[in-house]
Amino acid sequence: MSAADQQVDILISGGGPAGLIAAAAFGLQGYQVLCVDPTPPVTTETDAGADLRSTAFLTPSVEFLDRIGLWPLLAPHATPLRVMRIVDAGGAEPRARLIRDFDASDLRDDQPFGWNLPNWLIRREVMALLDDLAGVRLLTGTGTAGLIARDDAAFVTLGDGTRVRARLVVAADGRNSPVRQALGIGVRRFRYGQKALAFAVTHELPHNNVSTEVHRSGGPFTLVPLPDRDGLPCSAIVWMDRGPEIARLAALPDADFAQALNQRSAGMLGWLTPVTRLSVWPIISQIADRFDAPRVALVAEAAHVVPPIGAQGLNMSLADLAALVDLSADDPGNRQALAAYNRARRPEAMTRLMGIDTLNRASMAGSRPLQDMRAAGLGLLHGIAPLRRLLMRGGMGGR
Repeated sequence: MSAADQQVDILISGGGPAGLIAAAAFGLQGYQVLCVDPTPPVTTETDAGADLRSTAFLTPSVEFLDRIGLWPLLAPHATPLRVMRIVDAGGAEPRARLIRDFDASDLRDDQPFGWNLPNWLIRREVMALLDDLAGVRLLTGTGTAGLIARDDAAFVTLGDGTRVRARLVVAADGRNSPVRQALGIGVRRFRYGQKALAFAVTHELPHNNVSTEVHRSGGPFTLVPLPDRDGLPCSAIVWMDRGPEIARLAALPDADFAQALNQRSAGMLGWLTPVTRLSVWPIISQIADRFDAPRVALVAEAAHVVPPIGAQGLNMSLADLAALVDLSADDPGNRQALAAYNRARRPEAMTRLMGIDTLNRASMAGSRPLQDMRAAGLGLLHGIAPLRRLLMRGGMGGR
């Protein structure tokens, strides 16, 4: 067979965490898998292009990762999240005026909400597994350049000119998905004028496995626990605000940035010290008009994009993969399975997107009356125990 006429069971377009996990899931089932990504491999946080965001795997995601054999590789590097702390700092001064804890013990004994890992580390561990799977090939430096989808197979042209015939194409190639664009599938998009800074810090006070989300204006400021670093407590930060403000912050001298950082954190973990470079990410919500086409499934950000609130992003992506793997067990890419996948996942994704959209707009409130209403609403939701537990279950995937 010539290099221009390859055949595989599954072609995965995109080598981010979702794409790599998809390659592992199908590869561990014995399928012949090709995963392609136009960027070079990233295996450390200092690599050029390293994703410095982190992911909190909630319980349903951990159950899926364990089922496909991935969780034992990731678990030694994961930090448990036992409490989600919401802080309102919308008063006259940037300090906490209302703190409410959503404790995992309300739902189950001695089990956390989830476990947090840096995205670059997830890629490193999954790529190491793929190296050991004879049926999986990871091809970096080239991506999807074209696609023709037919009922019997999908025909993909890669950036290097290679042509590949696949029973199923999994589009995990991001919010600007080349596969989705080749299929002519439209998207519904919500813009906020926001961006986010992602980086890691050490801090004076221990995080005690508490994920802390501080609301003032412009968007949430979130500290997510990581393992200790150089003997000091460490957390990942996602700092959301309006685009011009993020640009101003990113351009500050180190000392000025440290002052702004510690003012915005409302002193929740004592003095914060940045220990990685800053990375900037645009914030939007987006959902594809459909998640399927002949022999093609859209997953992760090719299907849906949400702001980084409530640890929903990659957990929604893993819910996509869990459904797709289960529905594809007998014949990957068959029409009935893909139609069922679209019916199962798109309405669920839309519901979560709209909920997160509402939370994000509330977090952006700049006027004092709106901030006061936000604080009052938080207090009310937390104070009614059945409602609090319902919201917690919903945030974890309805379990």
